[in-house]
Amino acid sequence: MNHPDWRIEGFEFVNCNCDFGCPCQFNALPTKGNCQALGAVRIDKGYFGDTRLDGLAFAMTLKWPGAIHEGNGEAQAFIDENANEAQREAILAILSGETSEPGATFFNVFASTMTKMNDPVFCPISITGDVDARQASVKVGDLIEAKGEPIINPVSGLEHRARIDLPQGFEYAVAEVASGRTSARAAMPLELAGSHSHMTHLDIGPQGVFR
Repeated sequence: MNHPDWRIEGFEFVNCNCDFGCPCQFNALPTKGNCQALGAVRIDKGYFGDTRLDGLAFAMTLKWPGAIHEGNGEAQAFIDENANEAQREAILAILSGETSEPGATFFNVFASTMTKMNDPVFCPISITGDVDARQASVKVGDLIEAKGEPIINPVSGLEHRARIDLPQGFEYAVAEVASGRTSARAAMPLELAGSHSHMTHLDIGPQGVFR
């Protein structure tokens, strides 16, 4: 693969329309038969070749009419307006999946299922979160607002904690499961509430997740 080396370390928040746990994480069909999701990443440390990506952020809205592996997906990327031209090109190159080994990263896997890519949007992006506390807040310009919070036990009223451990996963090694909500008004509107969310300390490169 003749592409620059790259690595992203930071905070990742995902909210999809599945029930808590998300069957897709277990090679099962999505809860409602289709997939709608928001993914947002704050890059704490990162690079693409000689281009540093520290302190930037990006988000993606994604939709599939059935299960992800069945294809016909649609996506749109949102890139931090603070990124310069080289940084924008670097992030878009990573998101394209073309700079990953085949099947090694969720960027590559998801891109292989897409039939429509909407134009990227460059705008302010704010992402805050605490993986262990299962708390996240995402704002993408005036187009997307999302939050993640702990799942609450309906009997005791206490916070419920669960993790997903994927030793061979192409997105993360371990993620905390939470309850998410998203409102998106760009090319692909999304309205999610009380559905699956996961948060993780993302650490990934072209060969996959660093463990």
